[in-house]
Parts: sequence; structure tokens; C-alpha cells
Amino acid sequence: MSLLQETKFLLRRHKLFPKKRFGQSFLIDGKSLQKLLFYASVSDVDVVLEVGAGLGFLTCLLAQKCRKVIAVEIDRMLIKILTERLRDLRNVELIEGDVLKVSVPSFNKVVSTPPYSISSPLLFWLLERNFDCAVLAFQKEFAERLNAPVNSKEYSRLTVSTYYRADVELLDYVPKELFYPPPDIDSIIVRLKPRKPPFSVADNELFFELVQTLFTQRNRKVRKSVVPFLQRQGFGREEALKIADSLLFHDKRVRELAPEDFGAVSNEIVRKRHQKKHI
Repeated sequence: MSLLQETKFLLRRHKLFPKKRFGQSFLIDGKSLQKLLFYASVSDVDVVLEVGAGLGFLTCLLAQKCRKVIAVEIDRMLIKILTERLRDLRNVELIEGDVLKVSVPSFNKVVSTPPYSISSPLLFWLLERNFDCAVLAFQKEFAERLNAPVNSKEYSRLTVSTYYRADVELLDYVPKELFYPPPDIDSIIVRLKPRKPPFSVADNELFFELVQTLFTQRNRKVRKSVVPFLQRQGFGREEALKIADSLLFHDKRVRELAPEDFGAVSNEIVRKRHQKKHI
């Protein structure tokens, strides 16, 4: 029985329909599933987190290769299927709930085809944690934003935030026809490896808030888009306007700033804020 046939059989048997609100599309290609394990170099010393265990195809493959699988699934009906399918696998811990909200034990690798609906929050959630590598199938458009060139259409807050925390590799296309039901867009297998930041910032929280704020006006010049942010940092409007005109790269458009440039602007604002407190 092919994975497509097995998927249809399981869904029909349990009277289930893939839920759009959970972004449910099941990967039904055995070669692509094996690639996920290969790119993560899964071995018997690894504890692997799987986000969105679905029908358990990837879970079963992981269980054969690694020390332990932490499989998280939000859909209660799929949990019932997984409980039945995984009952003989002693090295699988099945957790019901939203991975962004439930307590997840420690892990050193992530291998998943996560629901597309949580791609962005999942990525930021992962980047706050310690792990060796993550191999995930993301929608093509989302994946391309992770390492987009400066000033490109895809360049975004996501690019800068990811670059600051991890090396990103786009490894393999997965055509939408290899999922059931087929999503609207092809996928790309992405490998993330956390690393030390390539540049230093004086205040991480301020840096990420600055990046998020400026990218809401990516086509405006820094001097204009930064003023509301400066006001939130405690500067009056006139003072904020004056600082904005004096900042590094103030005459560049936001989309033209390299990640390191955001760091430099962030550090300059931290210095200005420190000076203000000591006047």
C-alpha cells in the first residue's frame, strides 16, 4: 500500500477530513521523508522533536533511527490515530497540544513537516531554544525569505532575525503533488543550525523590536520610519526627529539595510537612550 493509499484509508476509516485551519497536508512521498532524516544526520544518540506528527509516517521512520522521538500533534482526532499506530514504539513520546504553548522536553534535533499555518511563530520559537540542527519542510515562499538577499522582494524581518541566530540552507524542493491534499505552493526542505550572532548588539530586545518596526515600512527611509520607534523609547517628537536625522544609514531605505546595519542602528539608539538617562 502506498503512502497515499494508506493516508486515504486512515482518513476514511476514522472519518476525518484534513483541516485547513491547522494547515494539514500530509507528506506522502517516502523518498522525501527519508531525505529529512538524511539531512538531519539522525542517529541513535539523538532526541528528535517532530512538530505536527500527522498520521505518523515520519514518526515511525524517526523511531527506527534515533534514541527518542518527541511527537507533538494538536489535532485530537489525529492523536487517536497516532496512539494506535505508535503503541508498540517505546521510544516515542506523544504530546497533544500546540507546540508553542505546551511544555516540551529537551531535544537536540528537529525533523518535521510542520503545519504551514505556524511556520513563522514556530521558527521564532525554535530560535529561542538550544538544539543542534532543525530540518523542516516549509512552503517555498516562506523558505526563500529565510536567506533572501538584501533589497530583494523576499528580504524581511524574518531574514534578519534568522541570520542573527542561525545558518540557513535551502536543500531540496518538494513539489506540492507529493502532499495530500496538495497545498497551493511547493515546499523546500530547510536546514537550520544555530550559531553565535555574527555581530554584537547591546540590547537584544531592542534590536528585534527595531527590526520588526522598521520592516512594517520597508520602502521608507530609515529617518522617517524610525521616529515612532524612538518615541516609544522615551524620546519626545522633536528629539526623536533630531536623532533620526543623525543616525547611521538614516538616508537609506529600510529594505537596503544589511542585518549588520540594523545592529549598528540599534546600538546607536541604545547609546542615545543611555545618554538621555544620564543628563
